[in-house]
Amino acid sequence: MNDDAVAPGSTPAPAVERERGWWRLTAALALLLFVPVFPGLRLLLPVEHSLALIAPALAACALAGWWAGGRAGLAVMWTAIAAWVVSREATLGQFDVLVTGWALVLSAAFGALALRRSAASTPFFSRAVTAIALSLALSGGVMMLVPGGPVAVREAVGTEFGRRAADALKDWREMTGRPEWKEFVIANPSADSLAQQMDAQIQATPEASQGLFPAMLALESLAALALAWALYHRVGRARIGPALADLREFRFSDQLVWGFVTGLALVVVPGFAPLRMVGANLLMFFGAIYALRGMGVALHFLAPGRWMMVMLAAFTLLFYNVVGVLALGLGLGDTWLDWRRRARPKT
Repeated sequence: MNDDAVAPGSTPAPAVERERGWWRLTAALALLLFVPVFPGLRLLLPVEHSLALIAPALAACALAGWWAGGRAGLAVMWTAIAAWVVSREATLGQFDVLVTGWALVLSAAFGALALRRSAASTPFFSRAVTAIALSLALSGGVMMLVPGGPVAVREAVGTEFGRRAADALKDWREMTGRPEWKEFVIANPSADSLAQQMDAQIQATPEASQGLFPAMLALESLAALALAWALYHRVGRARIGPALADLREFRFSDQLVWGFVTGLALVVVPGFAPLRMVGANLLMFFGAIYALRGMGVALHFLAPGRWMMVMLAAFTLLFYNVVGVLALGLGLGDTWLDWRRRARPKT
């Protein structure tokens, strides 16, 4: 098949300069692909093998790019890779079948949105959130129709996170049972208390992860779509939308603040107790994207260099609770105050 072939009825898109810069994209891609290596991420992120999300999304981008006048060969290649990844994941277990089903629905929704005539000027974040919302609605409807329904899905999710927690707990207890650790505890008695706290935290994680599964799945899907979008626009000839903006310029519709407000109301108002878990998921998702917006505000004013950026990343990892709260406050405040429209101080 000719790489320069275009879809019937479409007009070839003019060649555009590909986006540059690989190191940030490579780092983010490696972090998401190596989730199984990090026990903490395995206990939090729903999709353990992130390629199951990235490959179908990249295939959807390549197909949309082909329809816009891009290379057919790229679309065929990524569709074949996505088909191989999906077929492999679907044979691993019941939970993996759910994951592959979600990945296919999500990539189809994302690709369909890219085919609209108005999509060329639609920012990535808007179409990604729309695709996730459509996928959640469609998946919820299908879940109500299949045998077992929500109960079967909840059991599959609980079993999967229970398995991951059991593996993590086994590794942790093996480490703390070694002679070297016991010698360390003798020299540092407080370490034993920390080890017990970690043991209890690992055991409690499956229940929390199961309850926040929808929000975490949406956030991981958003990250996978962003990576697929950035990767496609570095290898594809035809643009299917605007480039991803730098984090310091990240913003979105201020109307999304009502998602956060609704989640907060469902959690704190006693009359909404039956919907408290729904509120917790809304708080998790919208809180995360507002915290990301707040980090963009902070980077806009700090304007750190490369080494300062490394130091800020290390500080964030060490004190993520404090940084998260501050970033959330900045992000929510940006809804009304629009910090970045104010003049940046000279010092």
